[in-house]
Amino acid sequence: MIGKITIGKDFYGVLAYNEKKVEEGVGYVIDSNIGQSTAVNMTQEFNLIRQLRPGLGNAVLHVSLNLPYSDQLDDKEFASLGCDYLMKMGFDNNQFIMYRHTDTEHEHIHIVANRVRYSGRITNDSNIKRRSREVLNDLERKYGLTQILLKNGTKKSLSQKEIEKTLRTGNLPIKLILQDKIGLAISRASNTSEFISMLESNGISSRFNISKTTGRVSGISFNYQGIVYKGSTLGKNFSWNSIIKQIDYGQDRDRSVILSANGKERGTDKIGEGNDDGTVKVEPRNNGTAKGTEDPAQQSKGHVGEIKGNGVVEPLLDEAEWNPFKLELKDDINKKKSKRKKKRKGLNL
Repeated sequence: MIGKITIGKDFYGVLAYNEKKVEEGVGYVIDSNIGQSTAVNMTQEFNLIRQLRPGLGNAVLHVSLNLPYSDQLDDKEFASLGCDYLMKMGFDNNQFIMYRHTDTEHEHIHIVANRVRYSGRITNDSNIKRRSREVLNDLERKYGLTQILLKNGTKKSLSQKEIEKTLRTGNLPIKLILQDKIGLAISRASNTSEFISMLESNGISSRFNISKTTGRVSGISFNYQGIVYKGSTLGKNFSWNSIIKQIDYGQDRDRSVILSANGKERGTDKIGEGNDDGTVKVEPRNNGTAKGTEDPAQQSKGHVGEIKGNGVVEPLLDEAEWNPFKLELKDDINKKKSKRKKKRKGLNL
């Protein structure tokens, strides 16, 4: 469930918006402690209490509570959830009206409330979005709803865009799927090989960041349905440094299985097994060209020489562009010609 909160100055604007939904037949009131009337009359009723704090500018709370596509609540349950939300947010002695809208595929309600309490005190709005998220986490559990965000600091919460995408598509976020499946593999695997195999059985391929100098693994990423997440972006428990504290890992012992996993993820290890020496089998890049050499036909014109059959590099005859290497070659040729001339002069003498 996602809550969108606005703190504003004008009761009439939000009341007129919700009353228009009622007139269009896509909205209705499910709970209220004020008299339902026109937007003008209800604004006047809100403002009567507001006058207890005439200096307060932002007196209006407008919040929408949105369920994922997979969740449903009837009017009574939704009204109960809305009242629980207001009470936990400190609006337990405040004016409010609660609307249910039916113009979207996901179920949602809108609540308009007065920050000025009947006693004249003001309901605190500091850190209201953070407090709202914590309250919604509790209400999701209480009403058996899908928990989109988790309070556990070992798992990273979804971003606003990820939540909105979930509401829009009805699909469970990939981040949550990865957190669930990888967490299960970490808890059940006894070593690195089992860990990688469990991930693969769930359609998750792993990619390891390996130092070219030391061979040490410095990080891990997970690929699921073409979407890649770094372990650290999923939460503390999913970073490589945390994973190796929970499974049996040996750098030298597990080198071949880790390189093989990298080969599979990149599509270069087609057999699916590492070599005995711990290297990954890579397909040759050049067709019909010996290893360690470039195909001469593919060389750019910027090369200063061409490779002959005997391996000797000779200057290109059609090289038109000046470069320092060509200048050196030209100097060498001129020096040789000069020596030949001197020899010929000596013979003539």
